[in-house]
Amino acid sequence: MAPRTARPRRPRLIDCHGHVNWYGYDARRVVANMDEHGISVMWLLTWEVPPDEVDEGSKAVLWPGQSELPFRDVAEAVARYPKRFVPFYAPDPRQRGALTRLRSAVKCFGVRGCGELKCRVMLDEPGALELFHYCGEAKLPVIFHMDVPLPRRTLGRDPGYWYCCDWENLARALELCRRTVFVGHAPGFWREISGDADASEAPYPEGPVTPGGRLWKYLDRYPNLYCDLSAGSALRALRRNPAIARRFLNTYHTRCLFGRDYFDDALYKFLKSCSLRPRSWDCITRANALRLVPL
Repeated sequence: MAPRTARPRRPRLIDCHGHVNWYGYDARRVVANMDEHGISVMWLLTWEVPPDEVDEGSKAVLWPGQSELPFRDVAEAVARYPKRFVPFYAPDPRQRGALTRLRSAVKCFGVRGCGELKCRVMLDEPGALELFHYCGEAKLPVIFHMDVPLPRRTLGRDPGYWYCCDWENLARALELCRRTVFVGHAPGFWREISGDADASEAPYPEGPVTPGGRLWKYLDRYPNLYCDLSAGSALRALRRNPAIARRFLNTYHTRCLFGRDYFDDALYKFLKSCSLRPRSWDCITRANALRLVPL
């Protein structure tokens, strides 16, 4: 009788938004933290950005002497822990040779996604669209960080730090790159869960969630738009009204991805408190990630 072959273990949780050498966590500490929180696999993302575009909050948590999260750190971590990390890379599409660098990273290092795109680029600029078209062909999901100028559409004032603007530009990218999966993240993305987003100058609006939010409309209109639940931006938006959060997560359960960006369990605890349908829980915590990036 032939020996029985053990079935591969199904990943418990997949963290779709992680970084190395971030908040003081090197690769060893990241893996130890994953073990502590029951995370089997993490998508490991870069952040390629000019030094003068780094927001003040990020400067405090970057590795000493670095002004970005370079691909070499991702490649080294993946080489050390190949079963725990999935490599992503997002070159700055404004820089010459960005597409060539991404192609090379896919060929030489097995990159599986494009992220985190976080720079001062409009999402429908020619260089960005060129990158996105390739990602669609290569089946690389694109994780983008959106921060919008506050207050919105006000001239004559310092717009502050903004990244990957704006919703009209996002719509054109979604329409022109229909084969590409875009995964939205950060305050400028999640504030649009509420219909009154334009009325608030706060990066993280509070109070009731009103009908008509752009996020709901875009998810209904564009099947290639997904939601990254990581960092405080998603959690703050969802906590504004847990009942609406539960409805949102159950409605768009095939389009939401569990991720942390930090090293705590705040999102996990909140999702547990929502008492999601079993199918929704499975999709959000692992199945959607496996569909986009099979292991």
